Amino acid sequence: MTYGKKLREQITAPGTTPLIGVYDMYSASIAAGHYDGMFVSGFGFAASYYGLPDIGFIAWPDMVAFVQRLRGAFPTHHLLVDIDDGYVDPEVACHVVEGLERIGASGVILEDQKRPRRCGHADGKQVLPLDEYLAKLEKVLATRHDLVVVARTDATDEADILRRAKALAATDADVILVDGIRSVEWIRTVREAVGDKPLLFNQIAGGKSPRLSLGELSELGVDVAIYSTPCLFAAHEAMDSALAELRRADGRLPVVDTARGIGVQASTRLLERNMAHRRPERAGVSAGAAAGAAAGAGAGAGAGAGAGAGASAGVSV
Repeated sequence: MTYGKKLREQITAPGTTPLIGVYDMYSASIAAGHYDGMFVSGFGFAASYYGLPDIGFIAWPDMVAFVQRLRGAFPTHHLLVDIDDGYVDPEVACHVVEGLERIGASGVILEDQKRPRRCGHADGKQVLPLDEYLAKLEKVLATRHDLVVVARTDATDEADILRRAKALAATDADVILVDGIRSVEWIRTVREAVGDKPLLFNQIAGGKSPRLSLGELSELGVDVAIYSTPCLFAAHEAMDSALAELRRADGRLPVVDTARGIGVQASTRLLERNMAHRRPERAGVSAGAAAGAAAGAGAGAGAGAGAGAGASAGVSV
């Protein structure tokens, strides 16, 4: 079974599928112990890799290389990748999608913003003309083999939201995302507008959308929930607190409870699970997935861009 098909089956099963936003290999290592699906967040990656806001700084080879490392360490997890606007050019978008599928990504999100782009929950977003976005989306859909494609609109005008949601639902995209939905009532409205298409909801702390449980989202007909930033914001708060305490203690480190606290031993145990011969799930991984994961482990951006050479278009799991 390909990674795309595996995620597609999960999405179409009853309930709401959660995908947890990760921003580096360490956050992914922690998230992998709690959930079987990850969202490779553009917000988190821009913050972690570049130290910059999510306004269009990400270079596609960097994102591809990161996904390749993730797949090498987590051969059975769902990996949904934020590719922003496809890095502007439709040909680049297709090249990136093809490369991501070959290295084992489960799916991608393609938005309709135009540059300068913004986080989906920020003010000042602008969108491409619908026909221009649909042409880009159709090229991406024609390029993928079994990869899940999420069509995303960042429209803010209510009439335009509905017009675009209906147009996206009429394509072969697998899932529809209207980012920055501001109310439960609008979730219901969008759910009705997209018909039978699976619907994705973006949960981001401090964002524009309501905070809802998976049970509540399921009742509203939401099929997928991405949690863009819980790891990033939790790390921010924890590091800020720990360093403030270290300063107050005049540089004396706190005592670590080796049974329950996080120190050298706990951190090492966490990371050892990512080593090929120690992965607890390795016995259930097919030869195709293992080969794809091995090809990705430790590769650089150049290898990520050309990872398709010698790999099948639909890596199996």
